[in-house]
Amino acid sequence: MARTTKAEILRQVKAARAREARERRDGRRATAAHYDVRTGRVMLELSSGFLFGFPAGAIPALARATPDELAAVQLSPGGGALHWEGLDADLSIPGLLLASVERPERLRELARLAGRTRSPAKAAAARANGAKGGRPRKAVRG
Repeated sequence: MARTTKAEILRQVKAARAREARERRDGRRATAAHYDVRTGRVMLELSSGFLFGFPAGAIPALARATPDELAAVQLSPGGGALHWEGLDADLSIPGLLLASVERPERLRELARLAGRTRSPAKAAAARANGAKGGRPRKAVRG
């Protein structure tokens, strides 16, 4: 297997930093986290300024944890995940946000995001369809 070049590593680091900045700007990173004993919720402050809380008992890995164990929540350095050392549990912030909405809404949002994806192949297909008169019409079933 070929070794990764230094130039490729630097390109990957630059791309990862840009992705992290985009995630932070879009509010998919946490800036603070704590366990609220009174409500039984893990509370997050997102980089967008929104507050998000979820019942600890709704997450199987946390369901049987004690309040002291839940209070030991740690935020990953980039703010993309929560970690409980004593429980050996890790939860991603984007995963928690997606899990908070019903499945049909989740699928719609994922499809919307996928439709915004840009690639050379997608651009070429759009140009080819445009040259043929646009997107083909759906067949009507009789």
